[in-house]
Amino acid sequence: MRRIAVLAMLSAATLVAVPVRAAEVPDTSCRVFPANNIWNARIDALPVHEMSDTWLRSASASSTNLHPDFGPPSYGIPFETVGRRHPKVRIDFTYAGESDRGPYPFDGRTPIEGGSDRHALMIERGTCRLYELFAADWNGGNPRAGSGAIWDLDSNRLRPDTWTSADAAGLPIFAGLVRADEVEDGRIAHAIRFTVSCTNDSYVWPARHEAGVNDPDCPPMGARFRLRANFDLSEFSPKARVILRAMKRYGLILADNGSNWYFQGTRDGRWRNRLLDQLKSVPASAFEAVDVSACMVDPDSGQANCPS
Repeated sequence: MRRIAVLAMLSAATLVAVPVRAAEVPDTSCRVFPANNIWNARIDALPVHEMSDTWLRSASASSTNLHPDFGPPSYGIPFETVGRRHPKVRIDFTYAGESDRGPYPFDGRTPIEGGSDRHALMIERGTCRLYELFAADWNGGNPRAGSGAIWDLDSNRLRPDTWTSADAAGLPIFAGLVRADEVEDGRIAHAIRFTVSCTNDSYVWPARHEAGVNDPDCPPMGARFRLRANFDLSEFSPKARVILRAMKRYGLILADNGSNWYFQGTRDGRWRNRLLDQLKSVPASAFEAVDVSACMVDPDSGQANCPS
């Protein structure tokens, strides 16, 4: 009885503050960063950013809808899981000064994203290391890439300040992808990676790098957005609601320059156009920018302690 009484005294705020375990990567025992990482932090209780309206205007939010940048038959960013014994190679990097030397578990069979970015994502079972490449090219056994980053999925460590990654914002790509296994399980508990066409020449935590222009009306890399709490989800399918609820609770992180309001997912044969068409009906004007600065524990760490 005494224990029950003590538990009853716990406030709702205390219960909400308990971190939820991060999602597990299929075919591994790896979690995608610690539960207290900013990618896994709920931001639905945080204040609207003072630049929200300006940033939305710069990204044509009043005339643009969401666009899922993935779908059938083989559209999206692929990833593969490999064992510790998978052969590793050195990569010739264009931006070697801001790339992790490796070696990387990359070979001629590694799946590479179509289009100009040519991302390659590899997760090593056992070590839970995430290897990411931009502009990856096997090149007949003499591999090269634009840039590369190696992430410890058990750590909150960020890239060195001002360093790129395989993404322009210096962030991990895999952490922000919409995955079919999560949608089928009924829960996405992390932020989602997205792009806009104009970013300014700065970045905000947890981003580490900029690739923008001198225009203060454009959002910086790392800016966080969320779907407004009052946006009605009742007419959407259960799978669409899983994705849209994540956008309300965990939001979107600006990770690269690209088409306005494109958000990324994995290459997966389970995607269906009916789901994607529903997501394309969501107006970008239903979003708002969020100020996550109060979540930061250390500017050189992805650890978050967001007010609830």
